[in-house]
Amino acid sequence: MLYNVLIIEDDRRTAESLAAQVSVLGHTVAVALGPRMALRQLSEVIPDVILLDINMPGVNGLEVLRFLRRDPPTANVPVIVVTANDSIEMRRAAHEAGATFYLVKPPMLDEIEGALNRAVALNPPPLR
Repeated sequence: MLYNVLIIEDDRRTAESLAAQVSVLGHTVAVALGPRMALRQLSEVIPDVILLDINMPGVNGLEVLRFLRRDPPTANVPVIVVTANDSIEMRRAAHEAGATFYLVKPPMLDEIEGALNRAVALNPPPLR
């Protein structure tokens, strides 16, 4: 099954790398370089899965995640946190905020593929 994936990442190189990996797997990818761009994109299209960075200036990824969980259109969209922070505390905070899965940067292609498939299996997208 192929998914529509939104990557929310403030670092252009990292966003491009993640997008290339997700594209290689055959999925459709959109990139939002930060939370504001993400909110604009989410007002137009709700993705099947979101890959979300945590460490972003201004509004951090945990705040974005909490917003996504409160907003009815995105409340059930799987969110895979992709961050350089591998601490137990950050993993716990991401889980409490509503993350579906947690990957540490830089994720390997098989990690991304597995997380995407497991996330969508837990929360299948609506039929189109």
